[in-house]
Amino acid sequence: MSIGARIIGWGVLIFGLLYFFVPLGGLFEFSLKARRGVYSLDAYSRVWADPQFQATFGYSVMMALATIVIGIVIVVPTAFWVRLKMPWARPYVEFMTLLPLVIPAIVIVFGYIRLYNTSSFLPLTGSVLGTNVLLAFGYTVLALPYMYRAVDTGLRTIDVATLTEAAQILGAGWFTILSRIILPNVVPAVLSGAFLTFAIVIGEFTLAALLDRPAFGPYLQRIGANKAYEPFALSVIAFGITWGCLALIQLVSRFSKAAPTRF
Repeated sequence: MSIGARIIGWGVLIFGLLYFFVPLGGLFEFSLKARRGVYSLDAYSRVWADPQFQATFGYSVMMALATIVIGIVIVVPTAFWVRLKMPWARPYVEFMTLLPLVIPAIVIVFGYIRLYNTSSFLPLTGSVLGTNVLLAFGYTVLALPYMYRAVDTGLRTIDVATLTEAAQILGAGWFTILSRIILPNVVPAVLSGAFLTFAIVIGEFTLAALLDRPAFGPYLQRIGANKAYEPFALSVIAFGITWGCLALIQLVSRFSKAAPTRF
């Protein structure tokens, strides 16, 4: 590579870093000005001490965990079966998993409200538990593109047909094959999809707001409309959570490269 190309490459990289980090640095600097004349962590202290922050963040964490479990139960068997028995269906499945990227969340949630309201055949919105279940499935739909592609990529790294055939020769059933052979070999891919799902659920606003659930996304909006410094502190915290998930994805990916296939 020539010196000129290297200079251009480094210039583009530095510009991108500055474009991203300078606004974030300004946001962080402003969040420290809650006390007049000095820098302090007062805004962060007030946020952490707020009972609504604890309640909404805890609720979103629980919903994220439920969404991850539902996503794994749906996606892993589907991706496994498509790769093993139905390769012709791959384009159709990929198209379906891409739909949440092009259909706005507000359209999805209004469809849920119309279909599952108190006067419908399945009145999920008529109870707290039913609404929570509906919200979890809504989050699963939003995270489907990321979870499916992560799992599908993980399945491409192993010989699914050979592992399945060997397990069947040894007398294993489909549940055993999925739970004790396929899933352990795609754990890094599943974790990557899980971390992305977690980041999506923590910051999601539309579904939780319109279904009237005490999630972290609507809490961020309420604080932003009524406080001065706390919204900036919350934004920094949300960025930190997202970056933490991305760092964990990178860490898991590095460890997965040296992991042997399990059987």
